[in-house]
Amino acid sequence: MADADVDAKPRGNNLSATKQHPSTNNRGLAFTLATRTTALLILVYSTWELANALTRAPPFLAVWRGASPTGFLSPEGVAHSTSFTGSLVKLLYVTSYAGTLTTLKLTATTSSSSSDGLSRASLETVSATSNCGPSPSWVTLDTRHSLLFCADEGLGRPTGFVTSYETSSGGVLVLLDRIEVLAGAVAITPYGRELLYLSISVSGGSPQRRTGELELVQNETYALAHPPGPDPVRQEAPHPHDAIVDPTGQYLLVPDLGADLVRVFKLDRRGRAATRTPLPPVVASPGSGPRHGAFVRVPTTAPDGRSRSRTFFYLVSELANTITGYEVVYHGEGEGTGKLDFDEQFTIGTHGEGEPVPEGAAVAEIQVTPDGRFLIVSSRNESSSNIPHVERSRSNNGDSNDNIGGTPSDSLISFRIHQTTGLLTKLQEFPAGGLIPRHFSVSADGSLVAVGLQGDGRVVVISRNLETGKLEDYIAYADVEGEVTAVIFDE
Repeated sequence: MADADVDAKPRGNNLSATKQHPSTNNRGLAFTLATRTTALLILVYSTWELANALTRAPPFLAVWRGASPTGFLSPEGVAHSTSFTGSLVKLLYVTSYAGTLTTLKLTATTSSSSSDGLSRASLETVSATSNCGPSPSWVTLDTRHSLLFCADEGLGRPTGFVTSYETSSGGVLVLLDRIEVLAGAVAITPYGRELLYLSISVSGGSPQRRTGELELVQNETYALAHPPGPDPVRQEAPHPHDAIVDPTGQYLLVPDLGADLVRVFKLDRRGRAATRTPLPPVVASPGSGPRHGAFVRVPTTAPDGRSRSRTFFYLVSELANTITGYEVVYHGEGEGTGKLDFDEQFTIGTHGEGEPVPEGAAVAEIQVTPDGRFLIVSSRNESSSNIPHVERSRSNNGDSNDNIGGTPSDSLISFRIHQTTGLLTKLQEFPAGGLIPRHFSVSADGSLVAVGLQGDGRVVVISRNLETGKLEDYIAYADVEGEVTAVIFDE
């Protein structure tokens, strides 16, 4: 259950008025910026209204890791095959501490004449820009409006940046706007009516030119209400590490590694910037260090025979290397009460229940697959396995290159989600393709996983079996200058 707030009230709250734009068809879209420092920022950017009504997708088996570009992902249309077939071209965006935001193009073809159906795969650089800032740490998309946002962490400086770009089908990014923010940005999560609520009906007028303008509208700074946590080095102050919107789009969760809390906020959907009201936080185990989280909603049948759903939230804690599962119970929905509880169901190690975690390991990312049936986490600082022989990976120039085979690797750990209880069953440990898999992304159809390897300056793409949930083979990789911090598919 969410316990009483044991942290201090915000030390400061700087709320400025949002800009007024000349066109009434321009709407505001807010997003939250989580930082390694003690702050949680709210920004707003200007975008264009949709010209068509959007219908709400089915609520079952929908997955949320923050806010997806369409508000949530639906399993409809996801083929449960072993992997992709035919020809495939995908764009990926990659941030690196070298100061670059890079676009990669994945090209793959399949052939019945090859042993596993894959005849060729390549991952090559399309473009790169250095105007996100000196230390880019996170990237996220608003695909409906062809917008991309990049966060600069501001390493060694008091401030960082958030930069907006217009995307293109060829992968070239056009700079739109840039705003200075407090240093330490490690996650961006968009939210607001235009992004999260799919049942939007727009009447009259035509689409307006989008500006991508950014404006800081809220900045909250937190302080500990108690002495530093059990880890005085990492928990000397609050460290908001992520921002996750729940499946209803009404709540925002912020795991705080320094305070051992998951801060919970009620979102006001009526406001342009979706203002937030703090609720009692989820109190994590002392010294656990909450880092990232993901939601899943699974179908069930009520005693009266009607279809219902259960919502689960999975939290990874970096310092304890644990996964904690909560059932999320909503109260008073539709009545404006805005109350919800988090009933803890289990806590297991990141390598599975009852299994040891390698000494020095540090969990990084967590994602639920688009079909809602599986969960994947990445674990750093292990060097627990070696990468097997890589037969079909291609280097940036397209030539065969097996040079990552046999090198040390950290792990990706996959779990099956029980579709009634939400409990996790470990399926597999798979070499991540190198060291320090700080971030990874699952493709929209679930057939591919792109891994950003901070320790090796590399992006690796791994095929995934949709039926079994297991990772299967390395299909392509590319070297990226510097320490890779995030990688996402352009979907």
